Amino acid sequence: MLHYLGLDPKLVALILFSLTYICLLSFPKRRAHAALISAALFVILGILPLNQVFFAINWNVLLMIGGTMGVVSFFIESKMPALLGDIIIEKTPNVKWAIVALSLFSGLISAFIDNVATVLIIAPVALTISKKLEISPVPSIIAIAIASNLQGAATLVGDTTSILLGGIAGMDFLDFFVFQGKAGMFWIVQAGAIASALTLLFEFRKQTQHVQALGRTKVEDYFPTVLMFGIILLLIAASFIPAAFKPEITNGLICTGLFIIALVRYIIKTRSFSVLKGALKEIDYFTLLLLTGLFIVIGGVTEAGLVEDISNLFVRIGGGNLFLIFTLIVWFSVLISAIIDNIPYVATMLPVTAGIAELMGIPPYLLYFGLLGGATLGGNLTPIGASANITALGILRKEGYEVKAGTFMKISVPFTLAAVITGYVLIWLIWS
Repeated sequence: MLHYLGLDPKLVALILFSLTYICLLSFPKRRAHAALISAALFVILGILPLNQVFFAINWNVLLMIGGTMGVVSFFIESKMPALLGDIIIEKTPNVKWAIVALSLFSGLISAFIDNVATVLIIAPVALTISKKLEISPVPSIIAIAIASNLQGAATLVGDTTSILLGGIAGMDFLDFFVFQGKAGMFWIVQAGAIASALTLLFEFRKQTQHVQALGRTKVEDYFPTVLMFGIILLLIAASFIPAAFKPEITNGLICTGLFIIALVRYIIKTRSFSVLKGALKEIDYFTLLLLTGLFIVIGGVTEAGLVEDISNLFVRIGGGNLFLIFTLIVWFSVLISAIIDNIPYVATMLPVTAGIAELMGIPPYLLYFGLLGGATLGGNLTPIGASANITALGILRKEGYEVKAGTFMKISVPFTLAAVITGYVLIWLIWS
């Protein structure tokens, strides 16, 4: 269509993409509408062919989010999050340490399962604690989301970007701990986690309200907890299956399958279909629609060639200076991942970084790890930079809290900068 009008598809894609993200940042209550309208325009204008729309959507992520949300609804009903909240309250002296403890707990889990699943698992605990202490859950859930993004680069199974790196570099699970006799990404990320935790302690230094134990909640049903552990263990196990032998939606099928098991079990137990209606109500369709629209938008931007053009531009700027190229890759990845999903970006940039390394006659791992660190951590900068952030804000929205970009970034920016700077220095020192 654009060719008939004499318009450059790349220019139109850039304008439409920019307007989309301005709307996403400016109108938080209408993010899903903005993303879906933009997605429709990308298709109507022919920037993303209609036959590519289905493949642009990350069905694995959507199925995983939907399935995990369903399991989490039973998890909350079982009162296990309330018990975990009681235990954390017992072990922490004040609100400040409770928030930091939740973020560290989130990071630990997120090193082994998807960031979005982590937020869905830990957020109910934060909500329970906030309600018992009669404080806002906004800071703690933001901290949980950005901590989960940070640890996504720690292991092969922590994030899709890590899986992409492992595939092109031929790395297995243990290589993220020790690789070629040197410290792997796991330890670099942990150093960044310590630095970023210090920013949280500073940010919440005034949250010194005493945390008083109120007794432990009695769990009524342990089966949902078993399902939650099942999600974690099966996602880890699935990561060891060679890509050639498993469908791309494996993680989504695991989460959705366990949700169906939970539904069937409760229908049999209660002999009523009312539980089905209740569980389906707990799924956050606003977030699912927002992500669907964003996947199509990013697919259109990628199809137009904008991601590749931008990547080639800074490669030329870097010239033959390895430190400059490494610096550009890290910090440009941070900036790009703050506004677009890092999966298509990393998928595009991995071959580019391999080509740079080949031209310079060096192993590619320095640039690979710089790319992974920058792209994974950069999603923390803004509320729309990562699926985990979008999911966290969706949870808060359901609780009646509309979070502005400024509120989110007051916590996320210092957290991200501390982690990225630490990782940036360590990667260069270890791998240069």
